Amino acid sequence: MAQATGPLWKWDAVDLAAAIATRRLSSREAVQASLDRMQAVNPKINAVVESRADEALAAADAADRAVAAGDALGPLHGVPVTIKVNVDQKGYATSNGISAFADLQAPSDSPVVVNWKKAGAVIVGRTNTPAFSMRWFTDNALYGQTLNPLNAKLTPGGSSGGAAAAVAAGICPLAHGNDYGGSVRYPAYACGLAGLRPSFGRVPAYIETAPRERPMTAQLMSVQGPLARRVRDVRTGLAAMTARDPRDPWWVPAPLQGPAPARPIRVAVCADPFGDGVHPDVKSAIGQAAGWLADAGYAVEEVAVPRAVEAAEHWLTLVMSDTRRGMAGAIAELGDDAIKRAYEGMDAGAPAEIGFTDYMAALEGRTTVLRTWSLFQEDYPLVLMPVSMQPPFEQVADQQGANAFAGLLQAQRPLTMINLMGLPGMSVATGISADGTAMGVQIVGQRFREDLCLDAAEVVEARAGVSLPIDPR
Repeated sequence: MAQATGPLWKWDAVDLAAAIATRRLSSREAVQASLDRMQAVNPKINAVVESRADEALAAADAADRAVAAGDALGPLHGVPVTIKVNVDQKGYATSNGISAFADLQAPSDSPVVVNWKKAGAVIVGRTNTPAFSMRWFTDNALYGQTLNPLNAKLTPGGSSGGAAAAVAAGICPLAHGNDYGGSVRYPAYACGLAGLRPSFGRVPAYIETAPRERPMTAQLMSVQGPLARRVRDVRTGLAAMTARDPRDPWWVPAPLQGPAPARPIRVAVCADPFGDGVHPDVKSAIGQAAGWLADAGYAVEEVAVPRAVEAAEHWLTLVMSDTRRGMAGAIAELGDDAIKRAYEGMDAGAPAEIGFTDYMAALEGRTTVLRTWSLFQEDYPLVLMPVSMQPPFEQVADQQGANAFAGLLQAQRPLTMINLMGLPGMSVATGISADGTAMGVQIVGQRFREDLCLDAAEVVEARAGVSLPIDPR
């Protein structure tokens, strides 16, 4: 393998880890380069909202001492990474983009922070999210708006928009995000990155600062996942996230590498899973990626996926029922104007009344949908489909009223339907236009077959040739 060259802020996580382990460079050099890049570009994009350079450099020095001592090293040893502000990191505020929680200091690290630290990663900062992490845009009254480094007029995605912007601009090669309604995959899509929502149960989660357990839908549908410029970094970041944590009873000890599938691997291609139209650029990206997979030996076939409309409807019913019951009051009391307007639009797009019977029917229907997909994926282990039915949205597109928000909900159904089922979904870039509009596709796998998603995504990545990081435009 050719050695990485150029400024360290352009290096991938895997290359940095290898160079640090072999003492070709030090973690201090890598972390200092990350901090310097942050100082240079973060004022332009507002991706990282808290950074303590002294702590990061001290952790880097400790990593270098471990190398010198010949200690066993983790896969991310000495590599700079970021953590989203909606999970606990000891000694930092778990603000979730909410002004009232600016001083809600975490007494312990969440599992994903524990696991990345065990893998040797050095946390250089915490990244922005919308208030309550509930928008596909990243803006809040506490920290302000995060801009997309590719095109400031477009959203960097949400809710992990700060994470995606930081990676795309070279602040770090690997970032933590989480995904309840597309919050890893959509920012990756908007910023030209690779981002993975793992299977439900794959990565442990727990937030000690939360006043009570998460609502049932969040327990079943929200997952922690990595974003990076390269698929191989996503693969490494995922592996480092997955170690058991006894605080999460939903965690499953599933192997990261499943049994070899029958060859050729069959891929169901569906550019319009809901049958009501898809943007031409999205359709073109799907066709392009399908061709690349076919060239690589996959058996690609255009197939209608089952129960897509039903899956998206169940997601909205369940999530809005839990939100109305638990979070609506907090949004009204503590939310900024932007999240209040976005919530009004989302609320208007859901059924007006969701009773206990409706909620239970949707939960039961979730099992029916998942069973149908389980059988479908016996024939088609992978599904190639849109991330969104539209190219990345313009900034603040969710602030234009209920009618406009309804269009956003329609566009994002390829994201939410996968959350309902708890399946792994991989967003991978297929290109970036001259005006900085990124395009990509989603690769969905069987439960706990992230390995197949990652393998296929590497084929797309190799043909797409997207070149990041960049200076913010």
